Amino acid sequence: MGHKLKITGWVAAGAVAGVLTTVSLQTVARGSLAPLPLEELQQLAAVFGMVKSDYVEPVDEKKLISDAISGMVAGLDPHSQYFDKKSFKEFREGTTGRFVGVGIEISQEDGLIKVVSPIEGSPAFRAGLKPNDLITKIDDTAVRGLSLNEAVKRMRGEASTKVLLTIFRKDENRTFPVTITREEIRTQSVRGKIIDPGYGWIRVSQFQERTVDDFVKKVEELYKADPNMKGLVLDLRNDPGGLLDAAVAISAAFLPENVTVVTTDGQLAESKSIYKAAPEFYQRRAGSDPLKGLPASLKSIPLVVLVNEGSASASEIVAGALQDHKRGTIMGSQTFGKGSVQTVRPLGPDTGLKITTARYYTPSGTSIQAKGIVPNVLVDETAEGSPYAALRTREADLEKHLASGQGPESKNPEREKARDEARKRLEEEAKKPPQDRKVPEFGAADDFPLMQALAQLKGTPVLVSKTQVERKEEKKEN
Repeated sequence: MGHKLKITGWVAAGAVAGVLTTVSLQTVARGSLAPLPLEELQQLAAVFGMVKSDYVEPVDEKKLISDAISGMVAGLDPHSQYFDKKSFKEFREGTTGRFVGVGIEISQEDGLIKVVSPIEGSPAFRAGLKPNDLITKIDDTAVRGLSLNEAVKRMRGEASTKVLLTIFRKDENRTFPVTITREEIRTQSVRGKIIDPGYGWIRVSQFQERTVDDFVKKVEELYKADPNMKGLVLDLRNDPGGLLDAAVAISAAFLPENVTVVTTDGQLAESKSIYKAAPEFYQRRAGSDPLKGLPASLKSIPLVVLVNEGSASASEIVAGALQDHKRGTIMGSQTFGKGSVQTVRPLGPDTGLKITTARYYTPSGTSIQAKGIVPNVLVDETAEGSPYAALRTREADLEKHLASGQGPESKNPEREKARDEARKRLEEEAKKPPQDRKVPEFGAADDFPLMQALAQLKGTPVLVSKTQVERKEEKKEN
């Protein structure tokens, strides 16, 4: 299988839905199968027959089987999943950075769908949706009680069709309807600019098919704008992952040729792989190295990598590779901790199974599963600290998450206490006027972590966090 392994996210209806996963596409053929538990399979068949014959009303046989498979796989871990026809199509579309939807990144809050950010230029952006808006209804369906994936599916649809969203805007204390026409969304995964003479900032928000080409183009633009580049900030905050070849390429842009970027290990032979900073591990066309035109100084320019709790999967691979090879300084908050590999096996022409098959490791052999990358320099979100960081979901918070496989786990008894305190602070913050509680945009002049990264590059004092400590892997409760 080699370098064809991919780390891909679930992107639908303009939303990053669920946690990004590491996947590869394989056939289901196997040389040998373990003996089947015949007695248990007979029980399964008996239950199927009883439901078919005894249930209060007729049930669809295909749905029964589909639900049985879904339940079996969902009981394994948070990232294994059965794909029906529709979800499999959405999954495969997610790696391209193109999809039909309304154009919002979302999360869940109190059973409702929260708008994290409308994608610039999208239908949702043009309709005036704002961060922190709550979606209470999708068409005639109440959102409360729906899973994030179910809500995403309802917002997806065919291009040029309409969807009615009912919005509750907390800071204005009002509810209002918004009709949005779905269209193809093309997410822009790379941004950048000169933040100070001689210092550049490049933000990668997700690793997609166009990310490497866009990254090369942006680097060339920055060097053209300022040929005497003295330092660079690679911003991976809130980057939930993407394609592995893109992550390897971005790592290779800064690393010596042929050094290890990431390894994977699992029960299957094809799960044991090493990915290096060489064209054969990231090029999409034979004989074509997309990084060939990059300035040679990119291999040695002073580098700071910004991460936070939202940096997951592929972005953790990049941060881990650059950290282990001592190529730059990792700054910010401890990352999400998504360190498992999922393999997607087609079950037919339009269904599939995503199943966890391996863990991935940084070049030093460290598993980041349920722990994350610990920055070299811990920096808060603001000069006053990171008051809401405890509310963010991490891999270790997910039910049935895998252990790292490297030593015993430990439980942090202060976790829930910190969350309670953060919730109270958030409630107090919500009472302030909107202009007083706007979170600075990444890359803005008042972006506190970015200013600390610039100080690090210039060799001036950095305001290091006084409260953050390394987060140990948390023990799962059975």
